[in-house]
Amino acid sequence: MKRNLFPIVLILSLFVTFLSCSSKSTKRPRKPVSSLTIKPNNTQFTYGDKVDVNVKTKLRDGEIKIIKVYYQNRLLKESNELDFVIENVELDALGLTTLKVDAEKTDGLKNTRTKALTVLSDIKPKQLTYQVINSYPHLKTSYTQGLEYYKGYLYEGTGETGHSKLLKVDIKTGKPLQTFDMDDKYFGEGITILNNKIYQITYHAQKGFVYDLESFAVIDSFTYKSEQGWGLTNDGTHLIMSDGTNVLTWLNPEDFSIVKTIQVANDRGTMNVLNELEYIDGIIYANIYTTDFIVKIDASTGKVLEEINLKGLIDMYHKPEDRIDVLNGIAYDKENDKMYVTGKLYPRLFEVKFIEKN
Repeated sequence: MKRNLFPIVLILSLFVTFLSCSSKSTKRPRKPVSSLTIKPNNTQFTYGDKVDVNVKTKLRDGEIKIIKVYYQNRLLKESNELDFVIENVELDALGLTTLKVDAEKTDGLKNTRTKALTVLSDIKPKQLTYQVINSYPHLKTSYTQGLEYYKGYLYEGTGETGHSKLLKVDIKTGKPLQTFDMDDKYFGEGITILNNKIYQITYHAQKGFVYDLESFAVIDSFTYKSEQGWGLTNDGTHLIMSDGTNVLTWLNPEDFSIVKTIQVANDRGTMNVLNELEYIDGIIYANIYTTDFIVKIDASTGKVLEEINLKGLIDMYHKPEDRIDVLNGIAYDKENDKMYVTGKLYPRLFEVKFIEKN
């Protein structure tokens, strides 16, 4: 009989142990759970709008230590209240922006919640067109990705795998005076000149190159976090890069760390596929890929100030058999106040003036 009782006793012991463990597991401390609601309860706003942010936090156990609320990583408030309102939060960043709440208990358990908001520009962009002042020959084989005027010459970065180059070009003849062929594995993209160096980025390789301005010798290379490289310009201090989205990124030209980013938007939506760039006195001009438009962007806010329609620019200047691609390439001669534009595989370079539509 004693032998027959042993299995029963063993099973009962295991069952009691299981119940004990189960009971302990239900008593494990839980994370705080916060919610964010805003008034007015919209998902799309205009730059400068103000909202009230209500933060509510639930606790299943323990005590709250601190709750921190951020807008675009800017601290708005710290509190240990479980329910509070932050009034008149100004939405002063364009594009997809975030509100975030970090809640921490006294036992160290933390939790984060975020809410996404889309903020559009409060400016209706002016609509401009163009006037052709002059036109010059342009290499029909140049798949133009970057264009820059510097001390009487055009510098051009071209793309397409196996055909990417860096060129110094005589404006009037369109002939290359100096050429550097990139390694065949690279698809060249935007270029810019800063401190007697030429910077050039690549499409998918997440790699850029630094050249000596005079010799075109490669003197450095760098990497960047953006998955793609598109346009490149500079503000006299930092490099400014586009990556095919609506984001512009400022880079330190020495260590290539990110200085800041802004998002670009007009009053209708975010302005995506920003391509070749040109910085002029606090303004960034950008080609919008696959379109006939160049947009004029406030470099401090990302607001689109003007939209310039260059439709028909190439129509009278190419033959039916020419393999032309899209508009791309903006260069500015500050000394003579001349603006140059061209496109991928365009047979002409244009000096243009931007004018308001009638």
